[in-house]
Amino acid sequence: MNTKKRAMEYQAKYITEDIKLSCYEDKFFKSDIMFDHHMLIWFISGETKIVQADATYIFKKGDIFLIPRNQLATIINYPTNVQPHKTVVMHLSTKRLRDFYANLNVKPKALESQKIYSFDNHPLLESCLASLVPYFVMTELPENIATLKITEAISILRTIDKGIDNILANFEEPGKIDLTDYMERNFMFNLPLEKFSYLTGRSLTTFKRDFKRVFNTTPQRWLTQKRLELAHYQFVEKKKRPIDVCYEVGFENLSHFSYAFKKHFGYAPTDLTGQQVSLLKNKA
Repeated sequence: MNTKKRAMEYQAKYITEDIKLSCYEDKFFKSDIMFDHHMLIWFISGETKIVQADATYIFKKGDIFLIPRNQLATIINYPTNVQPHKTVVMHLSTKRLRDFYANLNVKPKALESQKIYSFDNHPLLESCLASLVPYFVMTELPENIATLKITEAISILRTIDKGIDNILANFEEPGKIDLTDYMERNFMFNLPLEKFSYLTGRSLTTFKRDFKRVFNTTPQRWLTQKRLELAHYQFVEKKKRPIDVCYEVGFENLSHFSYAFKKHFGYAPTDLTGQQVSLLKNKA
């Protein structure tokens, strides 16, 4: 998993490398991520926003969801002066899934797109994940407990969602795909170029060469311009606040975003939102 974090206190307790209790204090947190493994997550407390190219999700206490591997997302937590963001996280690694499906006659169908799968607070999944909590304080663990619990979780997922095999039993790596379409849909995620090249099925050298040929500029210049254009749209059409827009379009801090926005458009984000307020008052 690739992460970038800001202004937070983070603690994690592990049963194994595939199962952890994750806790962020109630402070601002922003992370652009790409998961290397499927992630099954149960929210114990707190609330978080997950932004993908085509959807935005709000998860809170009791929610259970699955993020498929190789998906891009921005995770944003804003302080609420309440409980910390605490979750039980289970990695469904390719190795474990290969072992699970080894003796099953499953032929997954190709998916055109993937999404975050929400299971609300399904009692079977909640029972499985809640049963892990006592193990985080134990010094000696039962043998193979992680394997047993992950196998249980996979079995429950297959019971409650008959199409989940198309996700969990698909072990293909990203193939070479259309660069224009992919980048137009995912430019707001602030990830290293190495990740973009991998997800489009290219080496880094080939990615840069193809990018130059398609867009006639460098990836970084193109990404910055696209993010600023999206930010302008969010201000004008969606009436969003600069603090929200900044992080949702791929910038890491508000001051850098404001500087880049003013340099590109000739006025600051606050000037634009101020103009909107004036226009609304005049219309009234």
